[in-house]
Amino acid sequence: MLLSFHGADRGVTGSCHLLEAAGRKILVDCGLYQGGRRIEEENAQAFGFAAGAIDFVLLTHAHLDHCGRLPLLVRRGFSGEIVATAATRELARLVLLDAAHLQEEEARFHARLHERRGEHGEMEAPLYSLLDAMDVFDRFGRVAAYGRTIELAPNLRATFFDAGHILGSASVLIEAEENGLVRRILFSGDIGNAGRPLLRDPDPPGNVDVAVMETTYGDRLHRPFEATVAEFYEALNESFRRGGVVIIPTFALERAQDILFCLREGVELNKLPPSMPVFLDSPMAISATEIFRKHPECYDEETARLFTEHVDPFALPGLRFTREKAESMALNALRGGAVILAGSGMCTGGRVRHHLLRHLNRKDSSVIFVGFAAEGTLARQIIDGARHVTIFGENVAVRAHIHTINGFSAHADQAELLAWRAKANPGRTFLVHGEETAMRVFAGKIGAGDVVLPERGQSFEL
Repeated sequence: MLLSFHGADRGVTGSCHLLEAAGRKILVDCGLYQGGRRIEEENAQAFGFAAGAIDFVLLTHAHLDHCGRLPLLVRRGFSGEIVATAATRELARLVLLDAAHLQEEEARFHARLHERRGEHGEMEAPLYSLLDAMDVFDRFGRVAAYGRTIELAPNLRATFFDAGHILGSASVLIEAEENGLVRRILFSGDIGNAGRPLLRDPDPPGNVDVAVMETTYGDRLHRPFEATVAEFYEALNESFRRGGVVIIPTFALERAQDILFCLREGVELNKLPPSMPVFLDSPMAISATEIFRKHPECYDEETARLFTEHVDPFALPGLRFTREKAESMALNALRGGAVILAGSGMCTGGRVRHHLLRHLNRKDSSVIFVGFAAEGTLARQIIDGARHVTIFGENVAVRAHIHTINGFSAHADQAELLAWRAKANPGRTFLVHGEETAMRVFAGKIGAGDVVLPERGQSFEL
């Protein structure tokens, strides 16, 4: 058996791991690198393996950094089967179509920019097209249910376990038999932050031989969720007192729904103004919220009870969906007292950059970051205290009040990662999906044991 690493190795994005066992090649995730221009160029490079040789892709969840290169995989020859949970299948369709649309739009923008500058030449091609994204959907096969084993091939089984990260997210256990010896290899995917609303807590299997686990927050602890929500409400009310607009860069999957859930509760508990206008300015987040409503089987007991009582956990009095571009542009007229949730969470694309262009230089406005921002992203530049940033080629002064509230994270913190690993009880641990400093801190916390920080392209015999 051979395990090799092809993404999110000593880095946070681009998750992609390959297991060769029982005569088959199984890819776990095929994610997009996200960040600066140099990182984006890595997405177009070779995978490090032959796409046509892959038999199965086991998709842990629908975030772009885990599924975003699937269209490239198919275009380069993959003709095998993609296995995922029902919710992940629906969300991945949404995410991939949106990513393809944004890439085509970005290519057209750069073409217009070059034309205005009098620069001629071939238009920069998008990484993949809408047609490429649609081709992926033909490759989805069996639907995984939590705890139910799927026979992928002779001597090769996969079982999906609830990872508690986003709707439909899973840790994937692969059991492979060679020469009469069975190995249990567990891929964590992204491990959820226990105790948040909406989803159940992570539930990994025990006594595995190998664990490949994420370490996004392996070097720190999250604040208690109640304190996080209280800080969030105060940041909102502070901005309302100044008369400003609140911009919340929001991941469309899970984070947008978490924020809507908390805004609804804030209004119901009289901690936020009942007439507060809230604009969900993200077509993908709007569609994702509709998908969230279709899968109450994924929720924790408290949220599932709301559904049985016919209470919409994502609805509040002042909520408006701005799906159309013209509706989004009309938000430019807002001067204060409103909240705009717009993608993307790392400000690498989507409508949030237009709102930042308008409001980032206003002293009365606020930008509230409620998620992780990878190195090289616009969000990370602002969080790290940049006085000026470049948006659509314009130099923009940062005068707005900047808040970073990490307790909303959908990722487990250090203590929860340690608890997850203790329950899995692996003989050997490979740490992935984290910045190298976080990985090293977490490796030190593990103590004794076989712990590896693989580099991209490395292979290991199991």
